[in-house]
Amino acid sequence: MWAGLAVPLLVQGDNPPLGDSVGAIEGDSISIDGPMSVEVVHGQVRTVLRSGSDVRVKSGQARIKLVEGGEILICGPAHFSVLKSGGALTVALEGGIIHAHLENDLALTVYTPQIQARPISIGNGPEDVLVGLDSVGSICIRANKGAVRLEQQLTGQSVLVPQSGDVLLTNGQIESLRTAAGSCTCEAGTAAIPEQVTTEISRLATPEESKKVAEERKADPPPANTAPPVEKPEPVYQVFMPPLRYDANATVQPEYDPSLIVLVRRVHVRPTLIFQGKVEGAPVVAQATPPPPSPAARKPASVQKPTDDSTWNRVKTYWRKLWSSSS
Repeated sequence: MWAGLAVPLLVQGDNPPLGDSVGAIEGDSISIDGPMSVEVVHGQVRTVLRSGSDVRVKSGQARIKLVEGGEILICGPAHFSVLKSGGALTVALEGGIIHAHLENDLALTVYTPQIQARPISIGNGPEDVLVGLDSVGSICIRANKGAVRLEQQLTGQSVLVPQSGDVLLTNGQIESLRTAAGSCTCEAGTAAIPEQVTTEISRLATPEESKKVAEERKADPPPANTAPPVEKPEPVYQVFMPPLRYDANATVQPEYDPSLIVLVRRVHVRPTLIFQGKVEGAPVVAQATPPPPSPAARKPASVQKPTDDSTWNRVKTYWRKLWSSSS
């Protein structure tokens, strides 16, 4: 069981005034904010709710043993706060189901955002009622012993649920009241809270325990070939809070200002990497380019004129040869 605020420890033998004490709460998964006290009775640590306590039942069930007698069973997940003034107890229910069993004149009122429910005793007998509120705003009421008066906070309309009645309201409207057997269920079953809950208080190890742990480490040394673990730099967080104050004469201890809390995160900054040197790429092979052709090569070869073999040319050639031989 975890509590959100530590307050003075009252040991057995002290007689603290009941005043605004509501009752001792027990549960496996609950958190409490606001005023409360811790008592040690017969070696058992108990958490006592006081007027103004805000309770969350994260899962399972929780039980409040009322100072005046009786108890309230809460089925989680649930969220509610308690206010007490004289002989009147108010439970502001924001979600979940509560099962109240009263055997005295304690006046109980259960508030939801739109409906308030007040158990009514019949013939000064005990009162046993269930009130539940789900996430969509539907409200279930079951009166096992006694009756329950429902009142709409905005319109003032009221209706009386008789003993053994089991009803359901939608959107907090009295007009939507209808019978719904089995809609409210919060019984102590397999997840019931034990009568005595043992709470362990953290303490420093004694010299004998520290010596025993050191001997066990020496008796079981790590293997020789085991490589030492590599330490990884991880962030280190530090929380700086304002000094806490305690006033023995105050009924409710003053709370610190959350805005004064400072969270410091220490990390190892990696050095900037700087590269020095010359970066060379792959060599580029130049392709051989053939030389351009010369102007002479670009001129077409001269075309010889074909020989004229006509008869006249043959005659001229004959007389020319003949003239050359005679001379």
